[in-house]
Amino acid sequence: MTILISRRAVVAALTTVPVSGCATLRPGGLSEGARDIAYGRHPRQTMDIYVPPGGGTGRPVVVFIYGGSWANGAKESYAFVGDALARRGFVTVIADYRLVPEIRFPVFIEDGAAALRFVHDEIARFGGDPRRIHLMGHSAGAYNAMMLTLDKSYLASAGLSPGVIRSTVGLSGPYDFLPLDIDVTKAAFGNAPNLERTQPIHFARKDAPPILLATGADDTTVLPRNSERLAAALRRAGARSVTLKIYPGLGHAGTAASLARIMSWRAPVLDDVVVFLERA
Repeated sequence: MTILISRRAVVAALTTVPVSGCATLRPGGLSEGARDIAYGRHPRQTMDIYVPPGGGTGRPVVVFIYGGSWANGAKESYAFVGDALARRGFVTVIADYRLVPEIRFPVFIEDGAAALRFVHDEIARFGGDPRRIHLMGHSAGAYNAMMLTLDKSYLASAGLSPGVIRSTVGLSGPYDFLPLDIDVTKAAFGNAPNLERTQPIHFARKDAPPILLATGADDTTVLPRNSERLAAALRRAGARSVTLKIYPGLGHAGTAASLARIMSWRAPVLDDVVVFLERA
């Protein structure tokens, strides 16, 4: 199955979002959060935390994983996501992780597990509830999020139970992309001894937490059938809550860009995500 993951296409769309104007931890008056908190020893193992206006305790938590073909990306570029979700009442964590070519599969997933371990242990200091941690990702980040959710081995290696993830949101994610027929996937996964075990769809299971799969109907970068096939596989496995949303007129970057307040007119992605998270 062919999957295209073009960093150029993502950047072109996201440059319409004023991420530079949101790149502080208190955009638009948000309560004080934290920047560059280390969850490991590598320079890229750091996270930013966004706190809702008014602070408070026991808030639900969203850990957002950005995309970039497993080879690009920076947490500061997605401050608009932290802003949007914090304004809706979620303590929001955006973490950097190690990238190709310095590393290969499965290190970028293992970094996600390490970040979740830190969040579980420390998020109460920032007003978050460790019993209500939701995972969310876009593009390659949605892949990472879904592997952390469905393959129990990653959380187990970090000393966490699968139940630590309350629910998961995947935006425009690649979940079923064998064979490896483009340079991006070959670079990230070509070393894997068992390619089937690199695919989220391989781990569809009955006891998965609630999952929202959202994609743009016009996505030619990560084809919508990735989300459609994973949703079908989860339902066949008997998963209790699987929601599939396909947004007309949105391309690959649109599902992420629509989270920004000034871009929310493009599609109700943020509203749909918040409703899903509040019900999970």
